[in-house]
Amino acid sequence: MMGLPAGTRIWIAAGVTDMRCGFQGLAAKVQTALEENPFEGHVFVFRGRRGDTLKILWATGDGLCLLAKRLEHGHFVWPQADSGKIHLTQAQLSMLLEGIDWKQPRRTSKPLSML
Repeated sequence: MMGLPAGTRIWIAAGVTDMRCGFQGLAAKVQTALEENPFEGHVFVFRGRRGDTLKILWATGDGLCLLAKRLEHGHFVWPQADSGKIHLTQAQLSMLLEGIDWKQPRRTSKPLSML
């Protein structure tokens, strides 16, 4: 995973997000639903309805980054809340991206052995 600058806050957008959204749609959601400025350099994480896809929006100062990940097996562990935001640490974000339950660290599926 890329290293984030010191002081970067990581926010999960609770609830479900339409994964068809791109830069503009996710930035608008950050402003309206989360009441944050998407261009301040913080990281915002969104999950799709099925739970196997997420998108990350991050402003780096010279532009926006939009990262996407889909798990082949398992799902991303998400808060039960329907709206609002939840703060994560960088370690929790790393676990989330690996499909590990960041609230009680354990994998949601067994990793396939690499040959």
